[in-house]
Amino acid sequence: MLKNIGFIGLGLMGRPLCQRLLEAGFNLSVWNRTSSKAQALVDQGAQLLTSPQQLIQVCEVLCLCLTDTQVVEEVLLEGPQPLIAQLQPGQIILDFSSIAPAATRNLAALAAQQGAQWIDAPVSGGVQGAEQGQLAIMCGGEASTLEKIRPLLAPLARQITHLGPAGSGQIAKVCNQMLVTCQAAAIAEVMALAQQAGIDAALLPVAFRGGFADSLPLQLLAPRMAAQDFSQPKWTLATLLKDLNLSADCAQQLGQATPMSRQAAELIRLQGLQSGLQVDPAQLVELFQPAPAPTHRGDPLLNSTLGVHNQGKKS
Repeated sequence: MLKNIGFIGLGLMGRPLCQRLLEAGFNLSVWNRTSSKAQALVDQGAQLLTSPQQLIQVCEVLCLCLTDTQVVEEVLLEGPQPLIAQLQPGQIILDFSSIAPAATRNLAALAAQQGAQWIDAPVSGGVQGAEQGQLAIMCGGEASTLEKIRPLLAPLARQITHLGPAGSGQIAKVCNQMLVTCQAAAIAEVMALAQQAGIDAALLPVAFRGGFADSLPLQLLAPRMAAQDFSQPKWTLATLLKDLNLSADCAQQLGQATPMSRQAAELIRLQGLQSGLQVDPAQLVELFQPAPAPTHRGDPLLNSTLGVHNQGKKS
């Protein structure tokens, strides 16, 4: 059984994943650009190393949980001695990040040149799912490699699905995010309409529970929209927009139309103009509520964009 695990990336998702691995008894070594973020894990038994290269020397599986494609490529490919070129035969890279499928296939091929294996394993379920070990993990890579690391994934997931060769997990995550974001936009529209109609919108997720309209995004987002509770975001519009940009790239490569997710991306951009993108997706409800006075009077183009959108809301 694999015991020595390395982990890079201790953000909102990375920290609870590491905590679950420690609780399951794995020997965990970590590295993060901001080392102070590792202190709580060190207190729980993790070893903090000073460089990614040190991780390669001590781990059987190197886990990544990083922001986007660019950051994953920077960590693995940049520098005079790229990390991916230092992989040893038999080592496994387990990438929990959500990145471009084409980049994943390229990185997997480079790892294979060193005799290492790659599993892309993007997740769905958010921070709460990570904390509770209830994530859905979508895996791409060799089935035999996935079987080797299944005991490592077990404390993290309620569901592990092998979807095909390297990059397949990332394709599945793109599809997942298309559904999630379109739902978030529709939920915002519904909640604002209910509020304007004068009913208690907070009761809608209760009324819909167990019916065809029910979903995890509804139960997570609708109460926060009803309460206008946008504090302490567990996920952000920036993450959703990043993943929808990946879906747009995939659709373009395949010649596939994706009008609904493209519209959802435009709604996120509009909300981003008002609040920034580092806010909770629950804040999308503001797009469908009575418009406040413009706050960007110095930018005629932006005022025009928001004005057209607000007029459309009232039509």
